[in-house]
This record gives sequence, C-alpha cells and structure tokens, in this order.
Amino acid sequence: MNQEIRLFGAIAIRPAVLALIPRFEAATGLTVAAKWEVNPTVKKQIDAGEPFDLVIINPPMVDDLIASGKVEPGSHVAFGRIGMGVAARASSRPLDIGSVKAFKHALRSAGSIAYASDGSSGAYFSGLLDRLGIADEVKPKLVAAPGGQTAAAVGRGEAELGVVPVTSILAAEPDVMLVGRFPAELQSYIDFAIGIGASARDAEAARQLSEFLASAAIDDLLAAKGVERL
Repeated sequence: MNQEIRLFGAIAIRPAVLALIPRFEAATGLTVAAKWEVNPTVKKQIDAGEPFDLVIINPPMVDDLIASGKVEPGSHVAFGRIGMGVAARASSRPLDIGSVKAFKHALRSAGSIAYASDGSSGAYFSGLLDRLGIADEVKPKLVAAPGGQTAAAVGRGEAELGVVPVTSILAAEPDVMLVGRFPAELQSYIDFAIGIGASARDAEAARQLSEFLASAAIDDLLAAKGVERL
C-alpha cells in the first residue's frame, strides 16, 4: 500500500489544488493528504519541524527552505500566480471597481471590509490603503478574518465586502460573488512555487505530484479556479 504524499500548501491555492487531486490520484494510484495554512504559517511550521513531502508557497519561501535544508535543491518549480479581487454577497447590487477612482469610492462607501489579517494578501491591502491615501478613513472599517475565511465572512454577512485572492472568492460561490479584480494599476499577484521536501518519505511520488501540478495539461482547470500560469 502506497504511503500518502503529505502536501503542505498555502490556503489561497487550496480550491484549485483540491479540485485536481482526484485526477492525480486516479492517474497514478497514489494518494495525497493535504494540509493548508496561510503562507507565513506554512513556512513557520516547516521551520519548526512539520513533516511534509511537497510544499506550495511563495517562491522566496521555497528558496529559504532550500537554504535551510528543508527542501530538496533543484526541486523549485513555478506553480502560478493569483490576483486580488473584491467579494460581496451574491445578492448585492452591482459595484464598479474598474478604475482606481471607482475602487477607492467603493472602499470608502462600504460599511465594513473583511481582509486576511494574517496572510500575504492582507499585508498588501493594508499597505495599499496607505498608498491610496485612504487608510485613516478605511482602516477603522476593516474586519480581520483568519486565513481562508475572508470570503466566507462576507457570505455570512460579517462584512459588506471582502478583499482576498480571487481563488478564495470563486470557491465561496454561490453565497459570495466576485465583484471584480483589482484595477490593473493596483493589482498585486501572489506567486506560488513548488518544492519537494528534503526528507520526503517517497521522493519519486512527490516528484510525480510536482510534475503534475506544473504540467500544461491542467492550465485550463487552474484558470477556471483563478490561478494564472506565469
């Protein structure tokens, strides 16, 4: 009986990867056990000794894990990138965020805005408010949500809007809708890369999963879930 491949990944790519795992398992006969946290927590737990066979997080973190001996040298491959979007309850009226001016107006008009306070997207959004000059007005309306729960918080009515990677918004349908992606001038992409654990229980099985996740054969499925190839 094959051992499970222990996949440890960032919450933002969870909806896309979970949709692909059954295809990989059916094709290879291998099984995957996945664990998800926000990017900084994934690296922190691996640094503390969390066992894993394959990791998907931000590229600089993969490089750091290679340097510290946690990830196999030469196993770093690109996975994709995810843009930022705005979420609202599915029953909400249409909202224009197509320009910087409209985006700022929408944020200033919202009664509350959920964001991933402990994730990479939350850090970017907080800095963006400062850059746009609306931090003093908008930050008091922010609702901190734990990783992976930002879009769901909007669906539960805990916030009027949510700012979070597009993958999380699409995964929260039908309760939540994607209002739109950030305007091009303000867009920030969160990049993701794959690394094989230096202490992987079955390095060959981990390599097969890495090759599957990096293959062009799944590009369309990833795009439908909000992941863009680099």
